[in-house]
Order: sequence, then C-alpha cells, then structure tokens
Amino acid sequence: MAHEKLINLSEVKARTSRSKTTLYRLINNGEFPAPIKIGRSSVWPESEVNEWIINLIIKSRMEAV
Repeated sequence: MAHEKLINLSEVKARTSRSKTTLYRLINNGEFPAPIKIGRSSVWPESEVNEWIINLIIKSRMEAV
C-alpha cells in the first residue's frame, strides 16, 4: 500500500493561495476536500489538494475558451 503524504493547513494555504476562512467556507460548501482530524490538528491528503488545484486549472482554462 502506498503511503499518502498529509499536509497541514499552512501548506494547504500556501499551495492554494487561499485563506483559512476561504478554505473552510469551500469545505462547508462541498467545494474543497474536508480535512482529516489527527488529535487537535487538521491535515489533508496531498493527492486531494493536488487534484483540487488541477481541477481549478482545468475549469479556468475551459472558461477562457
């Protein structure tokens, strides 16, 4: 089984260029992957964040056509 890298909120914010408030609004609207809670920390599977970014790029490029 492959090991999934988990990234913290700071890394998610840096990769998405979104604030904590915006990320949690997107999560509540079902538009961004929900975090996994580990103790008091929230982490995201790196692959899910990458997929969201790729989909955002695709959507942006489709709208530009």
